[in-house]
Amino acid sequence: MALRVREDYRTLSGPEKAAIFMLALGEEHSSKIFEHMDDEEIMELSQIMSGLGKVPSHVVERLFVDFAEQMTSTNALIGTQDSTERLLMKAGMSQDKINSIMEEIRGPAGRTMWEKLGNVNEETLATFLQKEYPQTVALVMSKIQTDHAARVLALLPEGFALEVIQRLLRMESVQKEIVEEVEKTLRQEFMTNLARTQRRDSHELIAEIFNNMERSVEAKFMGELDKVTPESAERIRSLMFTFEDLQKLDPASIQTVIRAVDKDKLTLALKGSTDTVKDLFFSNMSERAGKIMKEDMEAMGPVRLKEVEEAQQYVVNLVKDLEGRGEVTISTGDGDDELIY
Repeated sequence: MALRVREDYRTLSGPEKAAIFMLALGEEHSSKIFEHMDDEEIMELSQIMSGLGKVPSHVVERLFVDFAEQMTSTNALIGTQDSTERLLMKAGMSQDKINSIMEEIRGPAGRTMWEKLGNVNEETLATFLQKEYPQTVALVMSKIQTDHAARVLALLPEGFALEVIQRLLRMESVQKEIVEEVEKTLRQEFMTNLARTQRRDSHELIAEIFNNMERSVEAKFMGELDKVTPESAERIRSLMFTFEDLQKLDPASIQTVIRAVDKDKLTLALKGSTDTVKDLFFSNMSERAGKIMKEDMEAMGPVRLKEVEEAQQYVVNLVKDLEGRGEVTISTGDGDDELIY
């Protein structure tokens, strides 16, 4: 009896689709999938495979397209550091290898150990290094950027820092084995522990979330926090950066923002701001540009509060991006921001 031809994709059952998919994958890949099935599933698929008959290429192609669409649209995948670590463990890797891979993922960005150290806060690095031998610290200082090394040395105990400097003065070429041993020590004793403990401050996270909420919603949540945990509410409030905080920008930074910002959005944002912030921006524009923006604000007439808040949040986000690139400076109010003339 001749085997029938499967011409219509729509008539295929689920098990038949699975059987065609397995055959199309080929022996090498299908055998790996079979390893994860029980005997009953293997028996059912085998029976269907043996009676499939001829399956035209357009049916196979449609099956793969359908499979790809389902994987990308209905089955969302969530990748986290924990799920990745579990997957590596199931893959049978040694714990040392897994720790090495996860350290690379969790640790400060950088291709080499020395690049990673350059991204570690100087206080954290200094606290760790002052427990090491002076020659080890000298090697580290010789490998990282000089400006970073200067900040770390300044935080070390004076006598210990002097020993490190003396070692640096006498330092000649260091054997490759010694460098590798120091790298290994830093990886095992410092970077891995740093990666485990380096968790984002929860108050900073909430402050950033609140910054992106509508003001009415944020005010509601903040009001509830004030009742339940007033200390946390106060800390979150101090970490939040709002449109009114643009007063903390110096004139040069304001001018940088004016050059980078979408003028229509800035106009809308300023329309709903205080006179102090308006004056700050207008005083850093040319008289003609300020006059045009004021006229545009007048011509807008009444505007929705939500639209103003969205425009203000756009400006705040732009300022944060510019600060991250070192193009503007937001004053924190401490002595470090004081200008010397």
